[in-house]
Amino acid sequence: MRRPASILARLAGAVAGVALAATALVAVAAPAQAATLTQVTGFGSNPGNLAMYAYRPDGLPANAPAVVLLHGCTQNAAGYFANSGWRKYADQWKFALIVPQQSASNNANSCFNWFEAGDTARGQGEALSIKQMVDHAKANYAVDGSRIHVSGLSAGGAMSAVMLATYPDVFAAGSVVAGLPYRCATSTVNAFSCMNPGVDKTPAAWGDLVRGAYSGYTGRRPRVAIWHGTSDTTVAPLNATESRDQWTNVLGVGQTPTSTASLPAGTSLEVYGNDAVRLYRVSGMGHGTPVDPGTGADQCGTATSYFLDTICSAYRDALFFGLNGGVTPSPTATASPTPSPTAAPVCVTANNYAHVTAGRAYASGGYAYALGSNQRMGLYNTYATSTLKQTAPDYWVIGC
Repeated sequence: MRRPASILARLAGAVAGVALAATALVAVAAPAQAATLTQVTGFGSNPGNLAMYAYRPDGLPANAPAVVLLHGCTQNAAGYFANSGWRKYADQWKFALIVPQQSASNNANSCFNWFEAGDTARGQGEALSIKQMVDHAKANYAVDGSRIHVSGLSAGGAMSAVMLATYPDVFAAGSVVAGLPYRCATSTVNAFSCMNPGVDKTPAAWGDLVRGAYSGYTGRRPRVAIWHGTSDTTVAPLNATESRDQWTNVLGVGQTPTSTASLPAGTSLEVYGNDAVRLYRVSGMGHGTPVDPGTGADQCGTATSYFLDTICSAYRDALFFGLNGGVTPSPTATASPTPSPTAAPVCVTANNYAHVTAGRAYASGGYAYALGSNQRMGLYNTYATSTLKQTAPDYWVIGC
């Protein structure tokens, strides 16, 4: 059952999606390698009507691990593959990437339908289509079925939680980036309130939703990493805490960290249990996948719309998933360059219509939102005026 679900435009702006797609085409073509991201057909009955793309790096050995990557709204497989940083570590540590792609015929904004009950249940809809892609990879690429992982952004992050809940027998671990707890919403009616301000439940109540996704399952549960920006106004940071509550409860550990750490770019890490759950909070970051362009061992990705220059999440997740063969490379001393203290910020005051026309903002539901930070500026018209400051390429915040 396909539906437009236009209310999820806030998960990623359609204007930014066009720019991202164009960027992705350039980025995918750049590396001089034989291996490319390739579309795969005939991978199963595909009840969710998704497209499958796969990347097998040169020299991929038999019984290699695999990671399923789930893009956000208005994004596509090529863009997420090109910009998220995962290709670097797939090439370096030799694991396969499985990249499902949503279509506008399923959802007007190309969001995975994380809020539709028929797409988030075991054996149904989009969840089953993604599982069939994994089955195809196991049968045709000789990947190790015990080392399958999943990661996604925003709607893809929420869908990552869906896969961990509905197929705990398939995935060893996963990460939820700017996503939501499993079954926070079961229709478009309550999807908005889940996104922002978020829904508060007890850990047991959240855990019961996951346990109900595969009733009677008593096997091993996947480990989970959660990433969220503290300034995310699209999917409120409360969702990170609620996701933490859900997965710690499912994995039988408490909601008090067993250890904490400070990482680059103002990132805090909380570890729960025996590294069963990780929660990364990126200070000041808006809505997007954390990346850190550069050549260092712990640097990756391309900074563009919804790929935010902070810290390389793919590197941290690859280590959490155990994809590096047990050898941890030494990270760079400085994860990202220090901005010049003398550089004056770019500030523009204009009406909201002019901001959208100039590409500093986008319009959704009659309101204007700052590009990158997704902060709501007010009504989308020529009468409402806002001052925007550019803090990074394609990233604007309110005020100066």
